[in-house]
Amino acid sequence: MGLVCRLLEERGIATTYVATGRDLASLVNPPRCLFVNHPMGNNFGAPGDRSMQMEILRTALSLIYTVGEGGTMVEYPTNWETPFRFLPAGRRAG
Repeated sequence: MGLVCRLLEERGIATTYVATGRDLASLVNPPRCLFVNHPMGNNFGAPGDRSMQMEILRTALSLIYTVGEGGTMVEYPTNWETPFRFLPAGRRAG
């Protein structure tokens, strides 16, 4: 997504990349990035957590106005409530 953000920015469309992978986001160097330390696929928070989702969205959109230097990554101050771990495909938690 960071590369798509760069292409859109080159065409005059402002973007903010909301990332859960700091290392990958820094490799593609998007114009502006909000890093959220959540499990992959949960960039805006847990399912059903509307207040957190709206807060992350507002923060991401505000970066369009507050970040002046391209390649800036801002860390969203959050804590994921439940522990998360990687499960290979086909494996079940338990």
